[in-house]
Amino acid sequence: MEITFWGARGSIPTPMDNKDLSARIRTVLELAVKKGLTDVSDIDEFVKKLPWYLGNTAGGDTSCVEVQAGDTTIILDAGTGIRPLGNDIMERPDRSKQFHILISHTHWDHIAGFPFFVPAFIPGNTVIFYGPHGMLEQRFRRQQEREYFPVQLDAMGADINFVQLGKQCKFEINDVEIETFPLYHPGGCFSYRVTYKGKSVVYATDGEYKDLSMKKIQPYMDFFRDADVLIYDAQYTMVESIEREDWGHSTAPIGINIALDSGVKTLVLTHHEPTHSDEMLWNMVVDAKNYLRSQGGERKLDLIGAYQGLRISL
Repeated sequence: MEITFWGARGSIPTPMDNKDLSARIRTVLELAVKKGLTDVSDIDEFVKKLPWYLGNTAGGDTSCVEVQAGDTTIILDAGTGIRPLGNDIMERPDRSKQFHILISHTHWDHIAGFPFFVPAFIPGNTVIFYGPHGMLEQRFRRQQEREYFPVQLDAMGADINFVQLGKQCKFEINDVEIETFPLYHPGGCFSYRVTYKGKSVVYATDGEYKDLSMKKIQPYMDFFRDADVLIYDAQYTMVESIEREDWGHSTAPIGINIALDSGVKTLVLTHHEPTHSDEMLWNMVVDAKNYLRSQGGERKLDLIGAYQGLRISL
């Protein structure tokens, strides 16, 4: 499987503004002066050695992860990240014509990008939505009613279908096995476990774990058990999680504890808080790795902070 992150922000798109850009440019130039940079030929090497949060960005688009399992294209959520995904697909010489979109829930940051998904406008293509929420088709149709968007769902050129799932079910898409599991989030949210040729990725965004007693946490651990990759909502700091109880999001330390106890191999922290800068996100990942070292013992767990463009091969 090839896993690509096209959107890693939570709640609302977060483009960099001019103030942030100017501040970043100033910081980089100050570092260049301190380094004594005088030759254009040294720029590439200088940029490579910049702190991650200065030379890179988590991106501003909301939740969308592409899973390419053999010839099967699976898309986890249709946040604004599905727009650049669609543009990229159109540039691929052997581009897919069938797209399976698994919807965790229908809050705007997880569906708002679909009206801009170019492959859905191409006759001959097929888009199939899957989700356990009731009235899934009606929810997507309402988003594109004339009051909210100029192009209605029926005006898109592709063949668009909807599959109603159970809250805890197993099914197959071609030779890919998929399971669903409910998470605690306002309005309800669902996790997906995608398995292909013995490798599994679990997508568990928008989940809050209020009761960490073994009785309450065990069902989640069983669903996450031995996953090669767990994509986990770590939107808040510990302080924010207390201030925003019942908002339906989690923290890195809780995710680390669950992943360690579940035998997860790689934990990817995603659904980043829109008020967190790239520098803060980087520092949160550093803190999370320090916490992991203090808790992991002999247990091995790779930890990654999600960013737009991140690719993982299984």
